[in-house]
Amino acid sequence: MPHFKTSDGLNLHYTDQGAGLPILCLAGLTRSGRDFEFVAPHLHDVRLITLDYRGRGASDWADDFTTYAVPRETQDAIELLDDLGLEKVAILGTSRGGLNAMYMAATAKDRLLGVALNDVGPKLEQAGLDIISDYLGRRPAAKTHAEAAEARARTATGFANVPPSRWLEEARILYQEHPDGLHLTYDPKLRDAVIDGFKNAGDVDAWPLFDALNGLPTALIHGANSDLLSRKTALEMKRRMPNMHLTHVPDRAHIPFLDEPQSLVTLSAWIKEMKDGL
Repeated sequence: MPHFKTSDGLNLHYTDQGAGLPILCLAGLTRSGRDFEFVAPHLHDVRLITLDYRGRGASDWADDFTTYAVPRETQDAIELLDDLGLEKVAILGTSRGGLNAMYMAATAKDRLLGVALNDVGPKLEQAGLDIISDYLGRRPAAKTHAEAAEARARTATGFANVPPSRWLEEARILYQEHPDGLHLTYDPKLRDAVIDGFKNAGDVDAWPLFDALNGLPTALIHGANSDLLSRKTALEMKRRMPNMHLTHVPDRAHIPFLDEPQSLVTLSAWIKEMKDGL
C-alpha cells in the first residue's frame, strides 16, 4: 500500500488511480479514503486520489492527538500533493473533508482547481454534532459486520431506499471484525481532539472559509434529510455563490453515498466545468 511521510514523521496511506483531472478525495471525521469506493467507478477520465488522515484507516496514529485538527490535516494534504508532484488538484470533500477543503481555499487557494462539498458547509447544526459526539471514539455494541449493518438499517433516520447490501458494505468500511467484536478503524483519541470544540460548534461563523471558494468551480451535494447541514444553509451558500452546482439528494441524511443519480449529475457538471476551464 502506498504511503508518504509527513513533515512530522507519520506515514499516511493514500491511493492514486486513473489518469486525467486530479481529484483528491477527503473523507469524513472518523472515516478513510474507502468512503469513496461507491462513487469511484462512476467518475471517468479523472485521476482519483484518496487520503487516509492521520489516525484513520491505514495511516499512522499520532502520539499527539491534538494534531487531529483541520490545519494539520490540511497541511498533510498539501504535503501529499508535493510528494506526488501535483501543483493543483480538485477536492471532493465529505463532511470533515469539506471543512479541510474550505480551509485550504482560505490558506492555499493556489493549490486548488475546484471544490465539491458533500453535506457540509460553513454552518453546522448542533443537533447533528451532538449525534456524532455520542458515538465518537466508542466501539459499537454490535459484534459483527452483519449486526452493525442490521442496526444501521433499523436506526438510520432520514435514509430510505438503501439496500441491506449497502449497509453491510458500510459496516465493513467502518469497522474491523475481531473475535471480541468490532474495532474502530481510527484512533479513539480523535474524540479527545474534537469533543470540546463540538460543544458550541454550531455557533461558529465559518462563512469566511466558504467565501474563500469564490472564483473556483464549486459544487454542493446536500442530503435532503441532513441533520448536520440545513436546507437554509445550503440555499444561503447558493445565494452567495450563484454558479455553485447544487443538488438536494432525496432519501439521504448525513451523508449521501455519492453514487446517487443526483449526486453523479452534479459531480459530472462540476468536473466538466473544471475541464472546460483548463
